[in-house]
Amino acid sequence: MTNLKTYLRHQSLQKKWMLTSSSVIFISYTIICIVVYVFLHTWLLHEEESKVIRTSKDISSFLEAQGPNITIQQIQQNTGLLESIVDRDETVRMFNRDGVEILRINNTSPAAPFNTMQEIVEMTIDKQDALVVNEPIQLGFFQGYIQVIHPLTSFQSLMHYLLTAMLIAGLGALVVSGSIGYYLANYLMKPLHTLRASMKTVMDQGFKEPIQLTYTSHDEIGDLLKMYNAMMNELQIAFTQQQQFVADASHELRTPIQAIEGHLSLLKRWGKHDPAILEESIETSLTEIARMRKMIEELLELARREEKDEASEADAPTVIEAVIEEMVHLHPEARITLSKNGEVGPLFITENALSQVVRNIIENAIRYCEKIPEIKLSLFTTGNHACLEIVDNGIGITEDNLPFIFDRFYRVDEARNRQIGGTGLGLSISKMLLEKYNASVEVKSEVNVGTVFLLKIPLKY
Repeated sequence: MTNLKTYLRHQSLQKKWMLTSSSVIFISYTIICIVVYVFLHTWLLHEEESKVIRTSKDISSFLEAQGPNITIQQIQQNTGLLESIVDRDETVRMFNRDGVEILRINNTSPAAPFNTMQEIVEMTIDKQDALVVNEPIQLGFFQGYIQVIHPLTSFQSLMHYLLTAMLIAGLGALVVSGSIGYYLANYLMKPLHTLRASMKTVMDQGFKEPIQLTYTSHDEIGDLLKMYNAMMNELQIAFTQQQQFVADASHELRTPIQAIEGHLSLLKRWGKHDPAILEESIETSLTEIARMRKMIEELLELARREEKDEASEADAPTVIEAVIEEMVHLHPEARITLSKNGEVGPLFITENALSQVVRNIIENAIRYCEKIPEIKLSLFTTGNHACLEIVDNGIGITEDNLPFIFDRFYRVDEARNRQIGGTGLGLSISKMLLEKYNASVEVKSEVNVGTVFLLKIPLKY
């Protein structure tokens, strides 16, 4: 058994499938053949016993009907009885009570050992199996026994033929089941071979080519390949985005580093003796370092993607008012107002996440405004969600750029954005935080008019 398990463990799934299906079919066929053979053997043997009893009864009835004065000529005249005995290769003998043979019909078998038992006995006579029955008979004053010997040669030949046919058919069934099993295994394993080849290609070459496996059957393998296609497409998109993210992050971090390096080189050459240049270089370097630190923190925030806490909840008015107070303190020129329409229950989001989302949107509204910033926030409920609408009077976003504002490092105006000082990660972080708590965001904008952000956040209760 251990050797069999070891052998199967090292075989391919296709061969295991073929061996298993062949074994199941062959074992099932064997069990059916055994049942059929036993049933036929029992039934045919019972038929042979019935023939013996019928012959014994016919002989006894005939002799008793003829009476004690029966002659050999009378027996010979009963051709029907004699022909049936001859056709069955049976031998009939009459014995007196002392076991002395006084009559014999169709001598095809030697006499069986004499006994007075009336039941059918199976025994071997002259190396041949036969059924023997002794029937008592009385003709006048004569009392004796009729012995019928019925050879089982034809019965055994039929059973041997049946067994041989079953064995030959079994070998044929084994070959056919093995062939069918191999064909089915090869046919059903073909999509898995294709899947393996696709995985090998990805492992060796990466995502250089699009991955798309075609399989039209709606079965388990079809579901597996559909999930694989969807998963690989997502991985391909994620891989491309990761490469783009690394390239963008490297580019964005290189800019402040180059600025700091340039000012330090200037100071090393001759600027350290000029107080104005020294002050400007230090101020610029500190600004670039602060910008780089903020960018690194935001990159880490995006990379962590912590799981949501099911116990999270936030008091929306309190959190939003705190953010507004903070923004007014940092940007006294901004006019930020909050209006509430009815009572709003706790939101299913952390206070830190909500404040960060609102802060990012308000900072963008102030940063991208060419006049006095006016930002209006409206808080209300609809169904099982709380809605926060943020309307500004900024420069707006063109329709072409609107679908990409949540992409990392995406800039509507590259030159102006660098001058303003944004990192290009605020809206990406906001959308990530909202999606983590099953919230959504919609954006509408008109150039030189303003932008509207509509946040839909699930209520806690």
